[in-house]
Amino acid sequence: MSEPNSWDALVVGGGVAGLTAATFLARAGLDTLVVNEGESIVRRNAHLENVPGFPAGVNSRLFTDLLTEQAERSGADRRTGRVIALDVLGDEDDPLFWATVETEDGEETIPTARVVAASWADASYLEGTGVERRDAGSKTYVEVDDLGRTAVPGLYAAGRLTEIYHQAVVAAGDAAETAITLVHDSGTPFYNDWVAPTGYFTDRGREVPPACEEIDADERERREAESRAVMQEFFAEPHEEPQRTHPSLVDDDLGRLDE
Repeated sequence: MSEPNSWDALVVGGGVAGLTAATFLARAGLDTLVVNEGESIVRRNAHLENVPGFPAGVNSRLFTDLLTEQAERSGADRRTGRVIALDVLGDEDDPLFWATVETEDGEETIPTARVVAASWADASYLEGTGVERRDAGSKTYVEVDDLGRTAVPGLYAAGRLTEIYHQAVVAAGDAAETAITLVHDSGTPFYNDWVAPTGYFTDRGREVPPACEEIDADERERREAESRAVMQEFFAEPHEEPQRTHPSLVDDDLGRLDE
């Protein structure tokens, strides 16, 4: 089932899980849209101390800014809004969904072949889809298999919404696995998301597998230089946004402290 202007994948939620999923989906060549309202809960952290690759930790707002930059550089689009309903129109062989998104300008309908729900802690838009959910007090969790699939073909869930450990790196890994599962289920040719030096595959008489690439020394140096420049720009100055806390503790919807 096809739909004009349909996305290959819609990611609901722009936190660690959502942005990680979007990066993997977009890098695999899928037209990917992230819809998010508000801020990720990880931005309330005073300092992230346990994220691989940051020996002295990293500012939580800066960290999520880096994730956003990475998703966008990978080709994902972003839209500010809240998904308030999700209609299941397709079937197992040809999934299709219509997402109703509430924005400042009103409501719009977004057609998409597949959906990743990564919207901690909002799962209200999944009502009526056939997704199995579990209520636990004020929280709602989504039931998935070992690879992030829900009971509805084409609909996946990742991150804290699936009741995994409440840690940024766990959410990222879970979302990456879920995204790769979606890529495989979509029939998109995919081996691994690898960038290898020239000859890694071809000098052994192999074709470069799908989603992999070989780059020569000049291209490797160019990418390394670009990587250093981007990171230097992000870390050049302290993050300009104030520290967050739980919104119930201050008179501010985002929990911003008056520093």
